[in-house]
Amino acid sequence: MVEEQNIELETVSDAELPEMGAEKVRTIVVEDETLIRLDIVETLTEAGFTVVAQGSTGEEAIALVDEHEPELVVMDVKMPGIDGITAAEQILAKHNCAVVMLTAFSQKDLVDRARDAGAMAYVIKPFTPADLIPAVEIAISRKAEMSILQQEVASLTEQFETRKRVDRAKGLLQEKMGLTESEAFRWIQKTSMDRRLTMREVADAVIEQVG
Repeated sequence: MVEEQNIELETVSDAELPEMGAEKVRTIVVEDETLIRLDIVETLTEAGFTVVAQGSTGEEAIALVDEHEPELVVMDVKMPGIDGITAAEQILAKHNCAVVMLTAFSQKDLVDRARDAGAMAYVIKPFTPADLIPAVEIAISRKAEMSILQQEVASLTEQFETRKRVDRAKGLLQEKMGLTESEAFRWIQKTSMDRRLTMREVADAVIEQVG
């Protein structure tokens, strides 16, 4: 029971957080507006990411991911043919990669759809490198978190529910303890190992005690 899991809120230091260099992240960029796509490629390349392929449609996104198996996909929501959200759903059904969606400010409803499809971050157009790179880093961090959750929970439905609860617990830890998102996740992970609980049980305890 949650009441029996009196979890002490102790800060996890930055030293415990793994770093993933940008140069290790193979990336695909899919955007139907050529100039925007080239700007994204240039921004990512200058930041040290390895752009292995580019495309302009949802169909191309799916095919390129099947071919190159990247760690990161940066993709527009609105494209000819299959849209970015549908493409993301099909990609994430087969591949474990981080997906960042590009969307216009007026498409807030699509952001929710993109999140439900499995996208891990989004950027609102027009954007600058200062907007894009942090979103990419967040997506990569969340991909790493999902990989850990997948090891703990086999069912896709359970993974989704666990992710929602862990995300809520992370938000509470960020608000109450002043942690970053990565620190909050590491706190949950460390507590689950120390207490021999699942991360979902830890998240539920945080929500009950802190929320």
